[in-house]
Amino acid sequence: MKVLLAAMLLSGMLAGCTSNRQTTNNNMEQELDLTQEWDKVFPPSEKVNHKKVTFKTQYGLTLAADLYTPAFPDPSKERGEKLPAIAVSGPFGAVKEQCSGLYAMKMAECGFVALAFDPSYTGESSGEPRRTASPDINTEDFMAAVDFLSKQDNVDAERIGIIGICGWGGIALNVAATDTRIKATVASTMYDMTRVSGNDYNDAFDNEQWRHRNRENLSKQRLTDPNAMAGGVLDTVPPQAPNFVHDYYDYYKTPRGYHKRSGNSNDGWRVIGTQAYANSRFLYYINEIRSAVLVMHGADAHSRYFGEAAYHYMVDGKAEGYKFVGEPNPNPENKQLLIIPDASHCDLYDGGYEEKAGQGQPKNMIPWDKLAEFFTKNMK
Repeated sequence: MKVLLAAMLLSGMLAGCTSNRQTTNNNMEQELDLTQEWDKVFPPSEKVNHKKVTFKTQYGLTLAADLYTPAFPDPSKERGEKLPAIAVSGPFGAVKEQCSGLYAMKMAECGFVALAFDPSYTGESSGEPRRTASPDINTEDFMAAVDFLSKQDNVDAERIGIIGICGWGGIALNVAATDTRIKATVASTMYDMTRVSGNDYNDAFDNEQWRHRNRENLSKQRLTDPNAMAGGVLDTVPPQAPNFVHDYYDYYKTPRGYHKRSGNSNDGWRVIGTQAYANSRFLYYINEIRSAVLVMHGADAHSRYFGEAAYHYMVDGKAEGYKFVGEPNPNPENKQLLIIPDASHCDLYDGGYEEKAGQGQPKNMIPWDKLAEFFTKNMK
């Protein structure tokens, strides 16, 4: 009787576990309503094919992405060869219809399979409440994109790289230090979001008193209005505002880069949505990245100090602005710092624009050929 009772109890427990697991799985499933028409801020290329795709993260979130593949005839297909691939995301607060999609499309023109994705809680991807960020979830977003690419029939899983733009440049470096499947990484016009969240711009408030005040304010915000939004680009920029504020306006608030799903183009992020970033540090182990890394920054970018510090810490194990110190990199020869003359922060979003006869005309400040050469060389 005791054995029978134990068996019945165990059966009930297993049934309960199965039921709970099914409920959890059902809660994780979310059918995304994806826009099928071309709604990017850049024109389509006749040199690539494009389609909408989705994939899941280990946190049960479904990410929406644009998959770009070369449209030109590929002789290697006749030999059954597969293509190298690149996952792209950024900037922080942007969507795949903005510059990450442009980067992906340009890389596809160069012969790569390229995936531009919306991070969790952002754009067309799942996650509630909207526009929330997390150091671990955002790192997982990139690794889940690598999972997706690795499983594609036309992709060589041994030749996968990533591109992170602006705030996602710092995330990309963190991912490169985490995931050894990644053979090459580009951090373009990067921010270290954890550093700026903890210290403010140029480390102006790198002290315990300011951080404590900031922690107090965010802690109170959780009870007063946890869904309050802030941080979107200003609708009107006063002439005396810093140049980088004008730089952001010229991209996010004009036809050049405005998109209705972009947080930066509209009302920003949840005020408490990046609370964990201030007490984290993405770049602690980047000096141990053995794979190839290219840090690309504009010479005139307000954010240049992020990229240069990240590069020097990655190679030397120490850099100005970082309190942590590590060993010099075991593979410094495949690390590069590329400074683009006369380029601002947002010039590396889309190549830059200049006014001609009252109309914005695109420049060509992003060296697409150099990026393609970097990935080709290091993803053999």
